Amino acid sequence: MTNHPDYAITFACYNQVEYTRRCVDSLFATGVDPARIVAVDNGSADDTRSYLESLELGPCVFNKGNLGCGVAWNQGALALQAEWTVVMNNDVVVTPGWLAALIDCAREHELKLVCPSMIEGALDYDYIAFASEAARRMKGALRAGDRHAVCMLIHASVWMDVGYFRSVPKLFGFEDTLFFDEIRKAGMAVGTTSTSWLHHFGSVTQSAMKKDLKLSERDGLGARNNKALLNQSWAQRKLLKLRRSRQLRAWRGEELAAYGMTMHGERRDGAFHWL
Repeated sequence: MTNHPDYAITFACYNQVEYTRRCVDSLFATGVDPARIVAVDNGSADDTRSYLESLELGPCVFNKGNLGCGVAWNQGALALQAEWTVVMNNDVVVTPGWLAALIDCAREHELKLVCPSMIEGALDYDYIAFASEAARRMKGALRAGDRHAVCMLIHASVWMDVGYFRSVPKLFGFEDTLFFDEIRKAGMAVGTTSTSWLHHFGSVTQSAMKKDLKLSERDGLGARNNKALLNQSWAQRKLLKLRRSRQLRAWRGEELAAYGMTMHGERRDGAFHWL
């Protein structure tokens, strides 16, 4: 990363230390400077804190309780401020060149926020070899306007012009929806690139939180009235959702026709399923 020195990477933890280990190991293996990593522990009860303290990372934050994603992401972004900040899940593994590819893509296409392509589900394949082949096969394809909260590279101007994540612990994961809506209203360019890939095991932390709260996997964590925070009518929300669904279907069809795969896949039953 010597060509892109001004970056920071932050992720929030809530138990699930085994996934955090795999994530950090993959960051180290791809040449990320440990001093550029800011981990925020949201009051884990397992070995997460002792594990993080055993590493020589950047300025880590240890909260006494689970303050939610928004608070933790803000703490991480503010603890080490940079031109480019990666906000990511701790239940992912990254691949060689992932960060440089994100920054290069953002600069080339003048994006304020850019996300990598990803495979979700079982890690029963050679994800490093897959990522290299997928990037070659998709030839730098870009989903202009697409974004997801699993991993996002954010330019410093976003914090200045739009602000940070909503710091309300009880939002339970709705923070990214509110953040993306503010970026949309500000007219900022975002996208997902095929030049950078990662593997996402799934919503591991959210599943753990549901278990703690005695909720089923089908239950939503957030309060039902969270959508009111968007300040949109029912019709506006439905229209935006419909447009996004149509665009996702269009991207899928175009990518399958051109490359035989898409930028978002699921690994199950030993095969890739393109979403």
